[in-house]
Amino acid sequence: MTAAAAPPVASSRVSASPVSTSPSVSSPAAPSPAASKIDAPKIAAQKILDLVDAYLHVLFAERGASAHTLRAYRRELHGFAAWLVRHHPRLIVARIEHTHIRSYLGTLYDRGLSKASAARALASIRSWFKWLARNHHIEQNAASLVSTPRLPKHLPRVPSIEQLNRVVDSALDDAASWPARDRAILEMLYGCGIRNAELTALDLDDIHWANEAILVRGKGQKQRYVPLGDTAAEALRGYIAERSTLLAADDGQQSLKADDRQKPFNTPALFLNLQLRGLKKGGQARLTTRSVGRIVKHIAILRGLPSDVHPHTLRHAFGTHLLEEGADLRAIQELLGHERLSTTQRYTQLTTAQLTAVYDRTHPRAK
Repeated sequence: MTAAAAPPVASSRVSASPVSTSPSVSSPAAPSPAASKIDAPKIAAQKILDLVDAYLHVLFAERGASAHTLRAYRRELHGFAAWLVRHHPRLIVARIEHTHIRSYLGTLYDRGLSKASAARALASIRSWFKWLARNHHIEQNAASLVSTPRLPKHLPRVPSIEQLNRVVDSALDDAASWPARDRAILEMLYGCGIRNAELTALDLDDIHWANEAILVRGKGQKQRYVPLGDTAAEALRGYIAERSTLLAADDGQQSLKADDRQKPFNTPALFLNLQLRGLKKGGQARLTTRSVGRIVKHIAILRGLPSDVHPHTLRHAFGTHLLEEGADLRAIQELLGHERLSTTQRYTQLTTAQLTAVYDRTHPRAK
């Protein structure tokens, strides 16, 4: 008798439900708490950097800050932001306290920076915090609670009138690569008291010959007119004649090399570099502030002045010598383009002998 076939045994394996091949439409999964913790420092750091860059853009686009000012602010604020990200990675800008700023200044001292450097960094941070508060990014200005480091008051060492007259009036053939230009530079720095950056920013059209004045663009794109003395005007005329000759000669050389008719080379810049670098590529061949510094220092050393003479020394001398000769302090402030009178007072100095002479001449009990 044959055995009946056994009924099929049900499999103990649970069959998987069929997987749909159609794409699943579902809301994105919420980030896990762990992922949020990882991203928080990056988000905080990026926000701080974005606010720094936004403020730098305001300085450039709205306040007309110079390239030198922008470089200084960028260096100081990026340094502070990098320190915050390194030491307080989760800190948002609204939670920055005055203790954080003081700690950052402490690290600057630890790196060997001077009080003047720390004060410059604090000034940039204060300016940034004022902008943050004005635009409602923070509720309280923590930087206003940090006091400025006390700086030693150094009177600028200024050459005498006789020393500077000897340098400016001397022949520069042995001390300058372009004597006419370099003489005009010395006359403008000492005779007009303008800054190095203001000198290099001058255009040919800024000289108002009829009014015997020059139009100067100072800090923050503020404009002022400065008198142009006779010796400075004479030096400028001699230099401008050689400047025109140099541009015409360079244009003639280029015409020989090219078959087609080229547009004559020209530039609005008043003071040019001798090689006319950048002119052929559409630039202006404008002399840089660094080059002016080298020119002034080289001539000063060859003529017996101290090695620490720089273009700003001539500006100090301009204000000091005017005051020595009896000029009014307010007039000197206008000529130098200072916003505050206290700044002018730091640029000028009086010797003990001069103070005694003023006292003897003016005080009723001195006679």
